[in-house]
Amino acid sequence: MNATAATTLLRTAAELDTFGAHRGRRAVVMTMGALHEGHATLIRAARAAAGPDGQVVVTVFVNPLQFGESADLDRYPRTLDADLAVAGAAGADAVFAPSVDEVYPGGEPQVRISAGPMGERLEGAFRPGHFDGMLTVVAKFLHLTRPDVALFGQKDAQQLALIRRMVRDLNFPVEIAGVETAREPDGLALSSRNRFLDAEERRTALALSRALFAARDRLAAQQALHARAQSTAASTDRAAALTRLGEARAAADTQAVAWARPDGGPAVVRAAAHTVLDDAAAAQPPLALDYLALVDPVDFTEIPDDRTTGDAILAVAARVGATRLIDNIPLTFGADT
Repeated sequence: MNATAATTLLRTAAELDTFGAHRGRRAVVMTMGALHEGHATLIRAARAAAGPDGQVVVTVFVNPLQFGESADLDRYPRTLDADLAVAGAAGADAVFAPSVDEVYPGGEPQVRISAGPMGERLEGAFRPGHFDGMLTVVAKFLHLTRPDVALFGQKDAQQLALIRRMVRDLNFPVEIAGVETAREPDGLALSSRNRFLDAEERRTALALSRALFAARDRLAAQQALHARAQSTAASTDRAAALTRLGEARAAADTQAVAWARPDGGPAVVRAAAHTVLDDAAAAQPPLALDYLALVDPVDFTEIPDDRTTGDAILAVAARVGATRLIDNIPLTFGADT
């Protein structure tokens, strides 16, 4: 499909069943609407995954099971006409935008999918029941759309991990693909909630991505120091010799290399991020931190301070004014520098 072709709006499961000739692969992107460039990035990735003879379906559904408070549900933006334009320009063949009655014809479902222990951590602790509602609607939409591949954004990393776990544990015949977080030029992660930020709040909100990038850069520097320490013989002796010669700056650098520890990574990462977030907490308007967590990407348990190798996710959630934002970045400990 090209960017100028019309995108078909589907409202019912019956219309979805009869839509087009399902040739090749079907790729699905699930959204709650208010589409922006981050969603467009997902849709373009879906187009590439489906191929020219495949089919891309975007779902737009504001799922009431994911909202703890009715005020949050009512506040969520609904922009279906604009969503159709964004989806079509990015390469979608159809937008499936069912009503609540279509998705839950008997009212809220009596049987739901439980997110288990992972669903009670981080976002789950701050939004009880959110992940149960999310998994329930994702499972329904996987059945209704029957994709070969479903694509989700890495920005919602805990959601992505839970969907992968559900698909594996319950034997859903579908590939789950994660797509890198799309960001504004200044680093702010794209989100439908960004529209609620005024100019001053947006400046404060930049602390989320800056904290993550500071942690990533500090980890890279720490690992570079450790690599030098492993390859530099007798570095403590060299530091002492340089000090005697009056080369204080070179001595300090050599001392840092000598004492670079392989198990300092997690503590260094957390400290670097907290420095940025603490400054933002004192800004006007202030950033109110919900959590900063360095977690295992498989089950979202905390990474211990003595971890020296392996993948991790540094995740942050905070409020600026009335708007709650999340962001994260993948990290690798013990990576070659």
